[in-house]
Amino acid sequence: MFNRHALAMVGHKASAVTTSRRGFLKLAGAGAGLSLAMKLPAAEQASGTQQPDDTFAPNAFLRITPNNRVTIVMKHLEMGQGSYTGLATLVAEELDADWDLIDLEAAPADAARYKNLHWGAQGTGGSSAIANSFVQMREAGATARQMILNVAAEQWAVPVGELSTENSVVMHAASQRSATYGELAAQAATLAMPAAEQVKLKSPSQFRMIGKKVSRKDRGKNNGTAIFTQDIQLEGMLTAVVAHPPRFGAVLTSFDGTAARQVKGVVDVVAIPSGVAVLAKDFWSAKTGRDKLQITWDEQNAIRKGSDELLADYRQLSATPGLVARQEGDAATALQAAEDQLALEFEFPYLAHAAMEPMNCVAKVTANSCEIWNGDQVQTMDQGAIAATLGLKPEQVKINTLLAGGSFGRRANPVSDYVLESVLIAKSQPGVPVKLVWTREDDTRAGYYRPLYLHSLKGSVDAQGYPKAWQQRIVGQSILKGTAFEAFMVKDGIDATSVEGAADLPYQVPDLQVELHTTENQVPVQWWRSVGHTHTAFSTEVFLDQLARKGGKDPYELRKELLAGHPRHLGVLKLAAEKAGWGRELPANRGMGIAVHESFNSYVAEVAEVLVADDGSFRVEKITCAVDCGLAINPDIIEAQMQGGIGYGLSAALMGEITLEDGRVKQSNFHDYQVLRIDQMPEIEVHIVASAEPPTGVGEPGTPPVAPAVANALSAVTGEVYTRLPLPRNLKA
Repeated sequence: MFNRHALAMVGHKASAVTTSRRGFLKLAGAGAGLSLAMKLPAAEQASGTQQPDDTFAPNAFLRITPNNRVTIVMKHLEMGQGSYTGLATLVAEELDADWDLIDLEAAPADAARYKNLHWGAQGTGGSSAIANSFVQMREAGATARQMILNVAAEQWAVPVGELSTENSVVMHAASQRSATYGELAAQAATLAMPAAEQVKLKSPSQFRMIGKKVSRKDRGKNNGTAIFTQDIQLEGMLTAVVAHPPRFGAVLTSFDGTAARQVKGVVDVVAIPSGVAVLAKDFWSAKTGRDKLQITWDEQNAIRKGSDELLADYRQLSATPGLVARQEGDAATALQAAEDQLALEFEFPYLAHAAMEPMNCVAKVTANSCEIWNGDQVQTMDQGAIAATLGLKPEQVKINTLLAGGSFGRRANPVSDYVLESVLIAKSQPGVPVKLVWTREDDTRAGYYRPLYLHSLKGSVDAQGYPKAWQQRIVGQSILKGTAFEAFMVKDGIDATSVEGAADLPYQVPDLQVELHTTENQVPVQWWRSVGHTHTAFSTEVFLDQLARKGGKDPYELRKELLAGHPRHLGVLKLAAEKAGWGRELPANRGMGIAVHESFNSYVAEVAEVLVADDGSFRVEKITCAVDCGLAINPDIIEAQMQGGIGYGLSAALMGEITLEDGRVKQSNFHDYQVLRIDQMPEIEVHIVASAEPPTGVGEPGTPPVAPAVANALSAVTGEVYTRLPLPRNLKA
């Protein structure tokens, strides 16, 4: 969801939390990391509280107890993307730990020890969990292993070089002695940290786990033992729901909670900045009470436009020059000189995140502390926001990070919206834990969205059929304006997330210009799985396909030529085309489409095969995917994330749409904001490029190419061009 540099400046060298919402990310002590952790005594590096004397805790990321259990501390949120398994694999690989003896524990909110090394703050996003942790977590495991080896060598009076390790056991072949890590833990805890030159990471040829399909460590989802926020039950806990304004931008004028208070189980009704909260002893009582509220909203500054009206405004803007995000040559002059232009307009609706687990958070507030339980995606951001809101210090805010039932960016809200709601409600009940629950309807109608966008593209081809000119104007809201990210991700008025994937177009085009118009309205927006790439990949890949057809060239062959200077793009493009059988003869009602795109430093190409029925309905039959994400830590998880990203992207391509009517969101639940059903899922074939490059992201890069690949496949069958998402349900309608 984030650009990988999104938080790079946040919290750096700051000494206090600012009191403004925009400044809440300036946290103390965000400049530490593993390099510092490895120089501190073991007792100071325990992941949470003080550890027992016989526990070996050499750094912030792992502990070994005498019973031979290894606890690995997870600095990243597990929301279904496999980060827990991937991070544990990195430690276990270098530690030579027994996978079955490993336990996982979520890290506390502590940016000094658990920051995302790409950002400088603690959080998960931008498909960065493995990429930023690759060396750090391996060093943590390798250091612990070396210390255990040093203990064994001392006890047995043998050279360290004669020892080996496997499955949490140290062995000395010559004397046939062995000892478990647990047996050596207590003495290892007394050792000084080994010298840096003594800690050596394995070479790829020595890997036993990295690159293999090790079993996942979040298996509690399969048998119901996994704990999510909704599972939290605390003594005396109340449940809260919030009545939000029906139109964005409206504010509370007054309310009458008399009828709500008369509902059995309702405890209190309180106003908060975002609406009116009803607290009760259970969810149903709270919801029933909310239904009985009498509320007057001030809608003077509320949005009253519908989606069509917004698009009409966007269309007018797209006819005028915008801020230049990239310029090569002179696209305007080249277009004027062209005998025949290609002009296409692309429309992208608002999109909800629709995570399986709607927003929720448990909070307990006292005069000098706050504790929350939440599938927390950006601990630094939320901890700072809570502290600023309550007038506390960051260290007075404790975050218990739980598993999250999906997020797709939603839980990394730049203003900590639902988290602050829960805290403000809990503040009204000092010392009483309160569970805030958003219903699916709340999540769909009162949440944050992928922005509405309109792209206007014009282009031409030269006499040889190659693209000559390319002018792209992008119109849409900024997801960064007004947030802590604006200062370093909006440059010269250009939101980097609005133009990513277009401003860095890899194709060789002599005259190219990308422009941006940033609009403003009251609809709240934020990152959505793969952020700007959700719309730029579609517009650029469909437009290129049409330029290829205009120039009489095969879309795949043209891409190959235009990507000559981009070997990793080219590698996945060729692999996907080869595995899909590009160029083979297909029946008249079947078509293939191709798309390739880089996002979050990973490269993905996808070939879609579609079947169009005589009545105009169609089905996506197969997606062939090739991904280059550097060194594959766990091929099984990479394949799963490509499949999940493709399914998520298909939901948006085929049916996802949030529409406004008179300023109100029309959709409310899965019956009218549909997501892909299992019987609609195509066959997916994933091919991973073998690579020795550092690992990059896989959570998001599978999503952007699927919609353009499908649209291009449909065009191959019908001859029509599809420029609006979601695609039409019936191609003849």
